[in-house]
Amino acid sequence: MTPPPQAETQDKPCCRPEVPTATADQIDSRTDTAMAAAADNVAYFRQSDDKTTAENGSGGKRQTAAPDRHQLPPSAMTPVQFEMSYGTPSADDGAMSSKENLLTPRAWIGARHIVTFMLFLGMANAYIMRTNMSVAIVAMVNQSALARDPTIPDDECEGYYTPPGNSTNHSISNEGSFLWTTSQQGYVLSSFFYGYVITQIPFGILSKKYGAKYFLGIGMLINSVFGFLVPLSANFGIFSLITIRFIQGLGEGPIVPCTHALLAKWIPPTERSRMGAFVYAGAQFGTVISMPLSGVLSEYGFAGGWPSIFYVFGAIGTLWSVAFLWLVHEDPESHPTIPHDERKYIISSVWGAAGVSSPPVPWRSILKSAPFWAILVAHMGQNYGYETLMTELPTFMKQVLHFNIKANGTYSSLPYLAMWVFSMVASHVADLMISSEKFSHTLTRKIVNTIGQFGPAIALIAASYTGCDPYLTVAILTVGVGLNGAIYSGFKVNHLDISPRFAGILMSLTNCLANLAGLLAPIVAGYVIDKRPTQAAWRVVFITSACVYMICCTIYLVFGNGTRQPWDNPSNDQMNLEHKKNKKQKKNNKKAKDIEDTVQ
Repeated sequence: MTPPPQAETQDKPCCRPEVPTATADQIDSRTDTAMAAAADNVAYFRQSDDKTTAENGSGGKRQTAAPDRHQLPPSAMTPVQFEMSYGTPSADDGAMSSKENLLTPRAWIGARHIVTFMLFLGMANAYIMRTNMSVAIVAMVNQSALARDPTIPDDECEGYYTPPGNSTNHSISNEGSFLWTTSQQGYVLSSFFYGYVITQIPFGILSKKYGAKYFLGIGMLINSVFGFLVPLSANFGIFSLITIRFIQGLGEGPIVPCTHALLAKWIPPTERSRMGAFVYAGAQFGTVISMPLSGVLSEYGFAGGWPSIFYVFGAIGTLWSVAFLWLVHEDPESHPTIPHDERKYIISSVWGAAGVSSPPVPWRSILKSAPFWAILVAHMGQNYGYETLMTELPTFMKQVLHFNIKANGTYSSLPYLAMWVFSMVASHVADLMISSEKFSHTLTRKIVNTIGQFGPAIALIAASYTGCDPYLTVAILTVGVGLNGAIYSGFKVNHLDISPRFAGILMSLTNCLANLAGLLAPIVAGYVIDKRPTQAAWRVVFITSACVYMICCTIYLVFGNGTRQPWDNPSNDQMNLEHKKNKKQKKNNKKAKDIEDTVQ
């Protein structure tokens, strides 16, 4: 479509008036782009294939002023509206005047990559603080002095196989000083999650309304500072230790909902599988760092060994929190030094997720949404199985496989190293599947998620029947848990697919309830193996987790969806606000009429 000559526009008020800040050639060059983008917006919610998410805008942002959030997305603007809101492109914008080039990344390393890397380190730090107790508690507790069922042999695998370097396995001098039963250890390990669960939903809502940066940075700072107090609190008793770990959990609560909220603001839809998987792979990276280093510090560290774990990681977490608050900005619009073309690229890609500045959360529609419930169930199954391994694997390797503390940390970390590597591979494969246009978002998410949850389920069952061979057990768990990395391109980023605007809130909901399931894992395991740390007891623990994995994944296969849901449509915001306003007005009118009738 070509705009009418300028002479005609002066005579016809119905036509597009002259824009003094742009030449006629500049306006003409963008007319087709704006009209095509507007058509894309109309068709967006009519298409079943959500690959059009990445084509939801064209336009940039003027450096001197932030756009009004109450206006239309750039892709829905007319050329005049675009010109008034974003200004005329400068000469250095060059090819950015076309829709295709605008939606192409302009920098190999840009501001969004720095944000992504800092979120990756934040996720790693969060899991370091979460998992270090799993290894530390092996060194803290005197396993030899614990009461056992006298009818159960102390060592089913005595004389079968001794891993190299494990000559100190049964040395009393290497045992800890705390006499905590297996059940008490389960409460210590799960206490972190009590606080973690409480703050999930509140921070999901708060990050949507007030921004995510400061909630995330300050929360992780609290987590790190209280980590310094763990050794002191343990000496005061198990209840003081549980309290400190509970507070640490409160501080870590914002990590997932706030990370999701920042990803929704910073990462274009075409990059979400890779970027999202990279960020959440920080969980495995942190576990890989935490477990072997905790084992080494327990044996060779300062302050008596295991206390140095919490001092070292507390210092690392504090440094990350300060760096995050300094380097990361809430969104591209508030970033003072982001390249102009990158700002345009991000805003034009994710503006489809914008509507009014604080749209009302469609709670009723969310709770009626089958795709949301599918994500929730998959998330709960994942957390139960994952927390079983993360919190109990070092204890299993101590009690059944008889690895010493240093070897324990090293071998316990191998499955998570494999998970980290495979999550990167799976994310690129998932993006290739989607970009090939042969696989929809829905089918892609279901395929990779099935690999990610059935893989560890099968491995858990197999590992429970390996007998006394420690390396075969570790090898099977490494492969199975490695496959679990695919979930970061499965249900874990599915929130961003079905609702980019409310992704943070959805993640806070699913993560809260999933961690309720996760905190049950060490408690259940503690009761099953209490005084009976036999292979048969551990087999019950592993097979239970495997069944949970498979059942929840099957539900996701049936009800999961990768398309943006109708209740997330930005065009409905004003309609919803008007509906609420009219409803409130009717209520006030009725109340006034009742008062008037009462007076009469």
